[in-house]
Parts: sequence; C-alpha cells; structure tokens
Amino acid sequence: MLVGLETRSDGALHPIDESLAELGRLCETAGAVVVGSTSQRRNTPDVRTFIGAGKVDEIRAIVQEKCVDLLVFDDPLSPAQQRNLERTVDPRTFGDPTVRVIDRSQLILDIFAQRAQSIEGKLQVELAQLDYLLPRLTRHWTHLSRQRGGGVGTKGPGETQLEVDRRRVRERVAMLRRRLRDVARTRDLHRRERAEVPFPTVALVGYTNAGKSTLMKCLTGADVLIDDRLFATLDPTVRRLDLEKAGTALLSDTVGFIHKLPHQLVEAFKSTLEEVRTADLLLHVVDGSSPEREVHRRVVEEVLAEIGVPDAPTVLVWNKVDRLTNDDRQHVAYEVKRNGGVLASARTGEGVPNVLAAIDAHLARSAQQVEFWIPFGRGEILARVHREGRVLERHDEETGTRVTALVTHKLAGQIEKLLGEAVC
Repeated sequence: MLVGLETRSDGALHPIDESLAELGRLCETAGAVVVGSTSQRRNTPDVRTFIGAGKVDEIRAIVQEKCVDLLVFDDPLSPAQQRNLERTVDPRTFGDPTVRVIDRSQLILDIFAQRAQSIEGKLQVELAQLDYLLPRLTRHWTHLSRQRGGGVGTKGPGETQLEVDRRRVRERVAMLRRRLRDVARTRDLHRRERAEVPFPTVALVGYTNAGKSTLMKCLTGADVLIDDRLFATLDPTVRRLDLEKAGTALLSDTVGFIHKLPHQLVEAFKSTLEEVRTADLLLHVVDGSSPEREVHRRVVEEVLAEIGVPDAPTVLVWNKVDRLTNDDRQHVAYEVKRNGGVLASARTGEGVPNVLAAIDAHLARSAQQVEFWIPFGRGEILARVHREGRVLERHDEETGTRVTALVTHKLAGQIEKLLGEAVC
C-alpha cells in the first residue's frame, strides 16, 4: 500500500497524485503488487509517525482488510518513524511486526540492487544500502543487551549485539569504499585513454524511462538493453557515433534520474556519473508524452547541478512524440519553441536525423580550422588527420604536405605535439 503526505512549502501544496503514481510504478518494478494508496494533507509531518494519528488508524483498518504486508511511504522516514509505524499499524498485538514499513529511498535502493550487473554497480549499490541501513539497525534488534558469544577476541568489553553489528557494517563500508576507489581509478584510466583519442564525448541524460537506451540504439545501432521499466539501465555504455561534419564522437548512456533520488545513490554513483561531468555535450532526453515532462526536466537539471554539471552545453530531445495526440503535439511544440530542443521518436525514427544534425552542429562549432605542414616521413600523422578530422584543402610540396583541416581542439593539440612545432 502506498502512503503520501502533502505539506505546505513556500505557501504552495506539492502535488501528490503523480508522485504516488510513480511510486506505484517503482513498486511494480521491484516486484510488489499495489493494492491501494492513500494520502494526507498536513502543514508539517508528525514527528512520531510522519502522518497523523487518524490516518494511522485508517491505514491499520485497511491493512487488516486487504492483508497488506508492506507500506511504502513516498517521503523519507526517520528510523524512529519507521519503527513506530510498524508497531502501530500491525494488526497483531504481540510478537514481531508482520507489516514492513519502508520509504521511497529504500525502495529505489532495492530496485538498484536487483538491476546491478557490473562489479562496480554491485559495489555502489551495496555501499548505498549500508549507508542507509546503519542508522536503522535498532529496528532489526530487540535483544540489545544480549552479549555476543563466539570465543575470545570476538567482541569488545560490554559490547551489545547492536554495537557489534554497527562495527561490522562500518568495517564493510570502509572495505567497499576502498574497492570502489580501486574501480574508480580503473575507470579514470579508461577515461584518460579515451581522452587521448581526439573524439568528443556526448552523454545521454534524462529522467528514468525517458527512452535514452532506445535513442542510443537508434543513433549508433548499439545492442543495449531496452525495457519499458524504471531504471532498466544502471551501468554506463559507450558507443561510437559517426557524424557528417564533426566526424567521430563517443556516445555514453548513463543511469536515469528520478524525483527524490536517494542521496546515498548520488554519492555512491559519483564515479559513474563522472562520464556526464567530462562530456563535451549533454543530450537531455525528455519523455515528451508525459504530462509531467516539465517537472522531469527540472528534476534532471537539479541532479546535474548537485553532481557539479550546472551549465554544461545541452541539446534537449523531446522523445516519444509518436504517442502524442495532435493537441498534445502542439503543446510540446510550444515548449520546444520556448526551451529549445528537437522533437523525436526513438522508437519510430521520427526526428532522429534532426537529433544527429543538432549534435553535429554543436560539435562542429567546437572544432577549429587549422593548417599543418606534415613531412613526407610522417605519413601516419597525415592519415590520422584524414581519419579523425575533416580535410578541407591539401597541397603536396617538395618535402611534405600542407593540409587545412577542421579538427577538434584535442586532435589539434596532439598533432601539434607529434609534429613538435606550432600550428601554422
């Protein structure tokens, strides 16, 4: 069962219906069956149970009637609020609670744990889960004064089971951080190797399930997972993208963002999101068929600012236009006119050439026209200019070749270094 709370902020009420609908989709993604939802309007959350006493009684009756075994709150709950709610809404008077209470953050962490495939992804998710669990360990123990057995050297003086578990969790967190630093170093080496190749990078960003993976497959032909589910893609994928004017670029797909994304996940996935921070261009994919498209766009911009990408060059792609009615298409066209961007459908291919043209035009503007004099003995450099740049003019002279070409700043610097002389 889903539970939401509307609170006043800056004199306005936060909408709850769409947020609960998205929470329901998250539950279905995690494998739960949603039997109902309820919400309450309050000025501030209740310190003890987050929602009011009357709403708690109402939920308790529904739990008994529909045999609910899981309550999912749309907002973060404190450990004390989770514990109090479990004790209050459970129909049983004695024994351990049979109704679990979790919040949106814990649900998203569970989905990430199910979807993580790579070693790095699994480490990142486990670290985020343990960071979330650490202050909530008291909910898992009722025998706090029980001493842990096991022999000499297995516990400190007077350690309770809770203290032992907290110590173990901290040790595991420290180990995970060390392993992630090693993985991050490896990823940084790969990133530097790609930086040595003078290809500009384009990163796909957007709200979860906006169609980023479908668009990547449409643009590059990459064999990537495409699924109409939230958080279908967790691990970044990099593919080659061939453009008419700018030449070759690298296109990377990243994890989707979502409203109220847990802070633990943002912290744990910072090394993965580094792909976004170092990109030359962001391709911000928005689900144009969603009534919440403007909210989704702002959420992505807020997360980008949080990870340190506030003003990166961006091309907006209003995706899934094949699902729009004529009236809706006019509304989206107005938003495109106001905010810029391109209308497209990655599923049908409509507008995809315009997306490629927008990427090409932006990257081409970031290129520069240079002139190189290349000795005949350095034919590999000439071949590289032809392969990785766009040759505009070529003149063979007595001892070498003079080439005018449109190249990226990276390639210009690397060729200048190879030639050992300044660009003419």
